[in-house]
Amino acid sequence: MRLGVQIPDFTRPEGPADLGRALAEVAREVDEAGFDYLAVMDHFFQIEMVGPPENDMLEAYTTLGFLAAHTRRATLLTLVTGTVYREPGILAKIISTLDVLSGGRAMLGIGAAWNEQESVGLGIPFPPVAERFERLEETLQICLRMWSDDESPWTGKHYQLARPLNSPAALTRPHPPIMIGGGGEKKTLRLVAKYGQACNLFSGPDLPHKLDVLRRHCDAEGRDYDEIVKTCYYRFDPGKSGENVGRILDELGELAELGISVAIGGVADIWDVEPLRVLGERVVPAAADI
Repeated sequence: MRLGVQIPDFTRPEGPADLGRALAEVAREVDEAGFDYLAVMDHFFQIEMVGPPENDMLEAYTTLGFLAAHTRRATLLTLVTGTVYREPGILAKIISTLDVLSGGRAMLGIGAAWNEQESVGLGIPFPPVAERFERLEETLQICLRMWSDDESPWTGKHYQLARPLNSPAALTRPHPPIMIGGGGEKKTLRLVAKYGQACNLFSGPDLPHKLDVLRRHCDAEGRDYDEIVKTCYYRFDPGKSGENVGRILDELGELAELGISVAIGGVADIWDVEPLRVLGERVVPAAADI
């Protein structure tokens, strides 16, 4: 099993003046510890599950560009981008730029968006859920067009591109991998089967059912279920002296038995850095054998 770190919160007692230095240190430790993925949320306000909206929140793709400069091996992504936050042509260009500057380490994590509070607050259009999913599918189609050699006009219900030029092209071939986040059974998992190279689900009693639904969508789309990387959100808390390592490995083993091959999520006390070292020494290498 491969592991990844998501950084969901940038509020620290030292404040934002020291944030760049601290974030660079965390990024280097994640890379050196052997984690395969390094992710941030794509939100503009902090989400209520983590803290109040006033907490510090960095813009995702500026942050990923910064992280690219302080890492050498980890794949970089958002977990996940809200499709309405950026015009599709711009998003494809952003991911291509990140891929070029990181040496081929970009991944597009994307979903239909859900946090209406920040969209209303910042004046971002937030259409009804059905339209957001229409826009999500068109965004996926546009990204794939821009990551191909076809510059012919693209016309959809919500977006029209007269010339989807993308130069320089992404380094990753045939294109940066696409992770579609969410467990919606009718729409999200269908889009995974049709367009995605990875899904992102939450652990819980319904996880086996979600994977079964994804398998059925793959059958309907003529897609090989085993081609899709199954990732799951998992919060790592090794404990102050590593007392939780055994439990973490047991839980990762249970996820692997279901077919999950990547666990990615937050790390308790990440700004202390020591938990990353514990995970790198005792969990990352052991998980590789799960």
